[in-house]
Amino acid sequence: MMNKYETIFIISSEIGEENVKALVEKFKNLLETSAQLENIDEWGKRRLAYPIDDINDGYYVLADFSAEPSFPQELERIYKITEGIIKYIVIKKEK
Repeated sequence: MMNKYETIFIISSEIGEENVKALVEKFKNLLETSAQLENIDEWGKRRLAYPIDDINDGYYVLADFSAEPSFPQELERIYKITEGIIKYIVIKKEK
């Protein structure tokens, strides 16, 4: 059974513009292949509400997708091990 989710992740702007675009593409491809990507919205570079590891700016990306219940845990695992991701959250949407 497929559930609806949304995720937002913040990429450190200190890794460079090319690497930011590569990470966005990586997660877009992951969501397209392992889930059903419904929408991806790049908010762009914004100031963080508070510094994280002395970083003040981040590149925000919001995505809506449908997936099996086991996929969000795998997505979070990949966020954790990906260098350049400074914050993320995956939320299950109500029906």
